[in-house]
Amino acid sequence: MSRYDRLYVAFLYYFNDQRDYFECHEVMEELWLEEGRNPLYQGLLQIAVGLYHHWNGNISGSIKLFRAGLEKLAPYPETSLGIDLERLRLESEQYVNQLLHIEEKPFKPYDLDIVVQDPALLALVEEMRMTPPPTEDHH
Repeated sequence: MSRYDRLYVAFLYYFNDQRDYFECHEVMEELWLEEGRNPLYQGLLQIAVGLYHHWNGNISGSIKLFRAGLEKLAPYPETSLGIDLERLRLESEQYVNQLLHIEEKPFKPYDLDIVVQDPALLALVEEMRMTPPPTEDHH
């Protein structure tokens, strides 16, 4: 049995591969509830939702979620859950700073990457890429 939950692998797949931040939110919320509401999972979830909001034109919602996510991720080591958390934090902070000045310096939403550092986790994400999970209908 892998030490990574399948839902976590799915989160990374949707985040890095599909750029489907809504689906990221769905799978991570399920995991977050199962895992006793781990703040690290919630922080990752909020970063994904921050991106989702910006893609949908909700700037204030995006800033709010990014900030909440960054706050949750702050206490964790640079490498957590097999990913480069430090890089995600830095890139998310950059994103927020750009959002704060979007009036005078507009920019289009762009994707962030979560860098997977653990080869075992990378293999699991690769496996999911080969046989994608069935998309469930959440509505």
